[in-house]
Amino acid sequence: MEKKIICVPGQRLCRLDSTHTLGKGTYKRQDYIYSSLAGIVNVDNTNKISVVEVQSKDQTIVPAPGDIVTAMVTTLNQDMCKCLITSVCGHELNETYRSNLRRQDVRMKEIDKIDMLQCFRPGDIILARILPMTEAHTFKLTTAENELGVVIACSEFGYPMTPISWTEMKCTKTSVIEYRKVAKIVQDNTEENILKE
Repeated sequence: MEKKIICVPGQRLCRLDSTHTLGKGTYKRQDYIYSSLAGIVNVDNTNKISVVEVQSKDQTIVPAPGDIVTAMVTTLNQDMCKCLITSVCGHELNETYRSNLRRQDVRMKEIDKIDMLQCFRPGDIILARILPMTEAHTFKLTTAENELGVVIACSEFGYPMTPISWTEMKCTKTSVIEYRKVAKIVQDNTEENILKE
């Protein structure tokens, strides 16, 4: 009887080389294969290259480096903001994960001029990308892409806001303008393409 190997998210499984490659439930970090799920390690040896994957009964989703996540800003200061990750790649999570967005990861240009209070506010919902993990239990985020940043925000008066530029959002009730690092929303044309066919 074959012995089952149980793993946890973030556990290093083996070296990524010419004989082993990534499968479901894994990700690459510094030439090693890591688990992104809690489950059982399965190695498929049917081809010349063994596929290392992790199978999970409850399909617990854990953010992996490179994933696009939705997060809510909880607190912030001039150096970073703390967030709770609520979904990964469009999949709602059963529980949230703690994360940090550092000032140097907000945008690619003029990093020294970034004022965190003009980019985010507590309660904002943001789209961000997971960076490689450097410490356990806290994910690092970046919004240094046009498609990443604030997607839902409320004004200081508590009313919904709509984006009017890449750096400003307007209150729908009071017309007050507040600064944010606004995400460029890319429209999904899938439905339009289906209707044309």
